[in-house]
Order: sequence, then structure tokens, then C-alpha cells
Amino acid sequence: MRAKHNILFLMTDQQRWDAMGCSGGWVDTPSLDRIAAEGVRFSDCVTTSPLCVPARVTLATGAYPHNNGVWGHIPYSVPAHTDNWMREIRKLGYRTSLFGKTHLHPHGASDLRDKEDLLHALGLDDVDEIGGPRASTSGMSHMTAMWEAKGLLEAYREDFRERSANRPWVVRPSVLPLEDYYDVYVGQQAKRYLSSYDRDEPWFCWVSWGGPHQPWDTPQPYAGRYDPESMPPPAMNEPDVPRPRGRLDQMFDNMQGRPALEARDVRAMRADYAGSVSLIDDQIGEILTVIEERGEMDSTVVAFTSDHGEMNGDHGLISKSNFYDGAVRVPLIVRTPGAEHSGIVNDSPAETVDLGPTLVDLAGGELQYRQFGVSLTGAFDGSRHRDDALSEIMGEFMLMDDEWKIGLNREGETYMLFDRNNDPDEERNLAGLSEYRSDADALRLRILERIAQSQLHEY
Repeated sequence: MRAKHNILFLMTDQQRWDAMGCSGGWVDTPSLDRIAAEGVRFSDCVTTSPLCVPARVTLATGAYPHNNGVWGHIPYSVPAHTDNWMREIRKLGYRTSLFGKTHLHPHGASDLRDKEDLLHALGLDDVDEIGGPRASTSGMSHMTAMWEAKGLLEAYREDFRERSANRPWVVRPSVLPLEDYYDVYVGQQAKRYLSSYDRDEPWFCWVSWGGPHQPWDTPQPYAGRYDPESMPPPAMNEPDVPRPRGRLDQMFDNMQGRPALEARDVRAMRADYAGSVSLIDDQIGEILTVIEERGEMDSTVVAFTSDHGEMNGDHGLISKSNFYDGAVRVPLIVRTPGAEHSGIVNDSPAETVDLGPTLVDLAGGELQYRQFGVSLTGAFDGSRHRDDALSEIMGEFMLMDDEWKIGLNREGETYMLFDRNNDPDEERNLAGLSEYRSDADALRLRILERIAQSQLHEY
């Protein structure tokens, strides 16, 4: 049975597509760069929703928000009987494990240790789940119980409360020691598990970090690793023409009344964010070293992605929940055993929903239930994967192809339109300009086709 490939699935929370050395050049990520050099990097990957819960539910189940109604941060639990690719991998003879965040059920004000039966039912055998940075202030887990035993939990809670009540983007190191920081905890738990793994079954290990999600609290020495003055400048906005309004405009409205987001804040956020990514990259490096010491690197699939991105000051925004590239484009890398397909950059559109069927494919199986991910294996040689990529949030839709990106509001009106070739930073919104109406109409029609083609009759 051990002749099957092992599978290491690495996932971060809120990592932009360009926050790697191999994609943006402003963050030092030797471990991720190594995986990309030995594998295939999909440079135009889009999250199926730029928000944690809907993105992760779609990733797990293959059903879009317009199928399951999970459009935002609703208190949703994936039903235990739901078809998903994790259970399919277990059926193929793997021992499955999870270290870190899933967000496949509510995390706040609960004890994640009491939710393990749900994750077992969904296909995960060995589980050490954590909440995200905010959820860890109110919910309990093995990690927060450790913080409590060390006298660290209340200080963490108070630090988070103070940040949220004043300037949410304040940059200062965590009150947690480096060895107890949540991203170090996740990496080290996975490392210990793989170091001692001695079962006959091949292993599938999902390592899911809570960072580089806000707050900007990277611990030292990573907090001081990058000079804020060396960070790339944020994308800006040219003056708009009259156009329909959408969720993006509500975000700008919500920024009113807050302390001003100044240029020095953006530089500081980006430097701290880069430090957080490098911290996680070092944890990935330690995990890869364990696999090499076990002699299993040539028999292990390694996949990496994130659930959505982070604006980090682009267009005057922080966090995610919109269709700008900073929030909607994410890393996607797959390394096959023996680095069979190495150093390939595939620039055709891809979606995070494609990862599940890809991992099942590499495990020697095929998903039999209806879902909308497309295995990436046929594009490992650089062949075209998709013609366009779809993303959804709170009743709105976005479509991105090689040339265009369009965003529709809840009424189906075009309120975002960007020429990707001539305006890669998305600084000139063409929605509302009559000379681009035919382009917008064609893209709107394509969104309707995508929705019609992706229907689950049982929902």
C-alpha cells in the first residue's frame, strides 16, 4: 500500500498571489520557491470567494456559493455526510491528518476539541485544529489550552481587543513568544506528526496556517526582517466615471470615519506581512526537511495555496472581501513526485476549487460525485487549463480571463471592469464607459453561462 504517493497539502490564510519570491519578488520564500522550481506554478489562480468561509467550503466540497448558499461569514457547518475530496482520499487507502485551520464549521466561542467528530466524518483521521487569530480570542483548542496553561491566553486576548478597538492595522509584534505563536505551533505539530509516522498506509497531511491573516502581529525576529521603505507601493485608483455601485463601494464607505490609512501605515503593514509569510515559509522548510530525512521526498506530492488574499493598502483598503487582485488572486503550486514537471509556470486561469480533484487524481482516484473543480494534472505540461475563472461573494460575481476582469453587483450590473493587459494594477475602472459596453456584455453573458453550467440539483 505504501507504493502510493504521500500527499502534503500546505495552505495559508490571506496570502496574496504576489507574496512569494517566485511571483512578486518582495518576500523571501526559499521553501515555496523550491516547490515552484520543482513543480508547476499556476500564476493566474483565483479564489472561488475572497472570504474565508465560502472559499473553504467550496474548496472542500467543489460546490460554489451559488450552489450551497454560503456567500459570506455565516455560521455554517459542512454537513457530515457531504461529499468531499478528503474522504475520497481516505477511501483510497490514505491515513489523513489536519494541523491548523479548516473553518468548515464555526470557530468562535466554541471548543474545537469537541468538533473533531465532524472532521473525522468529513475524512480526516488525525486532527489538531486551531481557530484563526480572531477566533482564538474566544474559542478553545489544543493550542489555546496550551496558551492558558502557560499564562499567555489573557494577554493575547487583551492585545487583540486593543488592536480592534483603535487602529485595526496597527503593526506591533505579538505578545506570544515565537515558539508559542500560532503559525509556529501549526508547523511544529505537523513536523512532529510526520517525524514519528510509522503506519503502513501512505499519509495525507493538510497543514493549514492561520497567517499571514491580520492582525499584523508577526513576532521577532521576523517582525523586523523587512525594511518598510523597501516595500512595493500600493495600487491606487484613478477618478471614477459614473457607474453602478457594488460591494466594493460599501467597503470604501465603511472606511470613512476610521483613522486615515497613511502611506507609512501601508509600508509598515506590508513589511510585517512579508515577515509573516517568511515565518511560515521557514516552517514549510522544516517540514520538507523531515520528509527528506524520511527518504520520502521523491514519493510525495506537495501542493500549496491560500484561501484568499490581503489588500494591504492597495486602493486604500485592508483585508479582503472584494474582487481586486490583492484579495482574489492567490498562489497555487503543485509538485509531483520526483519533480516530474519542474519549473513550469502555467499562466492560464485556474481556481482554488481545482485543487481537490487534482489531489484525488494524483492519489490514483477520480471524483464520482458532481462538483465543479477541474483537475490540474492535464495542465502540468503548460497546456491551457481554463479559459476563465469565477469568484463570488455576497451575491456578486467576478469573471477573469486573460484580457479582462469584470465584477457584477447583486443586481447583475457591471460595476468593475479592468483591462488586465493595459492596466495590470487595476487602477482605471472602465465600468460605465460606453466604449466598453460590448466587452462588458460579452463577459456578463459568460458569467451566466458559467452559472448555468454549474448547477447542483440537490441544493
